Amino acid sequence: MESIGIEQIKRILPHREPFLMVDRVDELTPGVSAKGVKAVSANEWFFQGHFAETKVMPGVLIVEALAQAGGIALLTQEAMRGKLAFLGKLTNARFYAPVVPGDLLELDSRIDAVNGSVGKGVGTATVRGKKVATCEFVFALKDPSEL
Repeated sequence: MESIGIEQIKRILPHREPFLMVDRVDELTPGVSAKGVKAVSANEWFFQGHFAETKVMPGVLIVEALAQAGGIALLTQEAMRGKLAFLGKLTNARFYAPVVPGDLLELDSRIDAVNGSVGKGVGTATVRGKKVATCEFVFALKDPSEL
């Protein structure tokens, strides 16, 4: 598979900068899994206050990136195209190491189940092969016309 770049990602997800947390997807099995990356730059907006002297990517944004990768996996399945995936629940989030400027955050998200308008999955984030975060997430799936 050829990588999916930022412009294609924007056609799948409704997120936009500065809240779009996936820069590229390198492996994708629609409806099943997505492996992507977020290049963490010193210029990121969140480093202005987290923390000014010792820059660390907020854990909530790491799990958001994992959920976005899961959303890409889910929303590329033919039956889900055009829907929105709202993060409905986040559980068992664990953080193992800080993510800092210059890191390439590798995102590996898998969809474990879809039941009607609910999708469940898990994600693991790594940097240079070292696990930095894991979580489980639940999506509420909606058609934009329902909002």
